[in-house]
Amino acid sequence: MAALAANLPFLSEKIFWVRQPQDEQKAFAWRLLEMAVGFVLVGLVARLVEGQQAIVHTQNWQFYAVVLALFVVLAWPGFVWRYFWRRPGL
Repeated sequence: MAALAANLPFLSEKIFWVRQPQDEQKAFAWRLLEMAVGFVLVGLVARLVEGQQAIVHTQNWQFYAVVLALFVVLAWPGFVWRYFWRRPGL
């Protein structure tokens, strides 16, 4: 679920898959915002699942820093596909 949420911003030119941007292409800032929202949503789902299975453990900032770094690493394939993979004719 995290890998899908991390790569979704790079798969579409629409903002949050709904609204077409005024420019032809979506700005990178929109992609970062979509990634941040995806990160928060995946975290909330993970916390809900953990709460159903056991007691929710408190975490320090180090945990969130590592999870954020992992989320960014999971977004690498979508980033490469969007910005580095050159298609013929572009």
